Amino acid sequence: MVATPSSSYISSEEYLKAEDSSSIRPAYRQEEIDATAGASNTHVVISLNMASMLKNHLRGSGCQTYISATKVHIELLDIYYYPDVTVTCDQRDRTFNNFLRYPGLIIEVLSPNTEAFDRGEKFAHYRQIKSLQEYVLVSQNRQSVECFRRNSEGQWVLYPYGQGEEIHIASVDLRCAIANVYEDVTFEVHQAAN
Repeated sequence: MVATPSSSYISSEEYLKAEDSSSIRPAYRQEEIDATAGASNTHVVISLNMASMLKNHLRGSGCQTYISATKVHIELLDIYYYPDVTVTCDQRDRTFNNFLRYPGLIIEVLSPNTEAFDRGEKFAHYRQIKSLQEYVLVSQNRQSVECFRRNSEGQWVLYPYGQGEEIHIASVDLRCAIANVYEDVTFEVHQAAN
């Protein structure tokens, strides 16, 4: 996904109204629109694997899993993002028709063009969401999942997982083999020159 800067400034109300009649799903950051391009097939498969596992795990719990077509509103900063996967267990989110405001879990599948932003500025923005308990970054280049969890002191602690390990998404108490996250994904093997 590649961010394309916009030259015009609009209010969040104008953004929401325009988006209702558009097939394009740009992010909105403080009066600026960032259009995003499509994702790779690997990105989509990983996102689908995560969303499917979460949907099945949370069935009947009152929590809801959303995919990248649903945006999250960071009200304090007047920002809207489209995370790859979002989970909310807050019933207040059921009152909103086209965004979420109280997610407990956000998952981003890292892309070469967005990884620095997802790790840096976007994560800093997401940390302003008081309900957010966990932010998960999933590599699409190797089996690597990084779970950032907010502890009781409000600090974010990293729990990294690699090949052959069981991951734990604590905010929803999901445990699974990391291989399940990467089901149907084939990584390119780079051979060293002889």
